[in-house]
Amino acid sequence: MQRFFTFTSPYLLWLVLAIPAIGMTFDALTSSNPRVFHILVHPSGETSARLLIILMMATPLAMLLKGWRGPQWLKRNRRYLGVASFGYALMHTVFYLLDKASLATVVDELPRLYIWTGWIAFLIFVPLALTSMDYFVRKMGTWWKWLQRWTYAAAVLTLVHWAALHNWNGLAPAMIHFGPLIALEAYRIWYWYLRPRPQVA
Repeated sequence: MQRFFTFTSPYLLWLVLAIPAIGMTFDALTSSNPRVFHILVHPSGETSARLLIILMMATPLAMLLKGWRGPQWLKRNRRYLGVASFGYALMHTVFYLLDKASLATVVDELPRLYIWTGWIAFLIFVPLALTSMDYFVRKMGTWWKWLQRWTYAAAVLTLVHWAALHNWNGLAPAMIHFGPLIALEAYRIWYWYLRPRPQVA
């Protein structure tokens, strides 16, 4: 019980990560609003995207803020954040399907940019989440890291999915959220490939 209440406890982290899901689930089960699933599509997807952004910021933040505990804590807990991000993406998908309530409608919307990018991002998330356990890290070896790099593709597709929403009306909020990550990844590329290096005598 003492371990649960420590600041670094994974159980406490899971409780915090689950709070929005608990609220959304309660609303979905108890609301009398016939559009409740439509209303919940956006916050579930936004929560998934925010967690994805936070976990991807861990490594460049650790490079930029060497020795700081915050970025190191994020790096240690990236898998928890990733699984939580997938969980909210799954909720987002379920709420979308319940809102449409028709397979024909879902199929008809597939050609839309903001729809098919979302579906592909979600499909990429599935194997990433399923192989997040230590067992797969040991069994897959270097292939595990290769698979996890697909997170970048999922992030790009999530950005397009959000930005293209409703005739690109989602561009501003998407860029506000993804802007810090884009800046940190640009720093990371500069640090490894473009920064001036001292000449070896």
